[in-house]
Amino acid sequence: MLERRTAKEAHHAMNEPRTTPFERIGGADTVASLVDAFYDRVLADPDLAPFFEHADLPKLLEMERLVFSMALGGPDGYVGRSLAHAHRGRGIGREHFQKFVDHLFETLEEFELTETERHDMIARINTYSSDILGGYGVSG
Repeated sequence: MLERRTAKEAHHAMNEPRTTPFERIGGADTVASLVDAFYDRVLADPDLAPFFEHADLPKLLEMERLVFSMALGGPDGYVGRSLAHAHRGRGIGREHFQKFVDHLFETLEEFELTETERHDMIARINTYSSDILGGYGVSG
């Protein structure tokens, strides 16, 4: 037999705070570790490292921590340049973007996220592919 909730109980259940992946993995401190581990991989990749030769890495890592926090359901504190503006004219091709995403997925596997949560985060990142690729999606 099904138990029915009262309207008050249903309202309370709907308004209970939901645990986000951001909260479950440990919040900002764990996201900082995730970003650091991810960029260790990216910067060790000879095809990707040249894109970061002149980057202000501390600033970049801080911006990425904000983006990753948001992508994991945490606070949205990013106030930097648009992704399209930040990546314009950088020569980033689809193969570079794919390597970036592959490194991200490998890094996410090291953290306490479900497979669905990892795929959801990758899907969020993929929504920005045209901004990062300059609207072209091909190299050249």
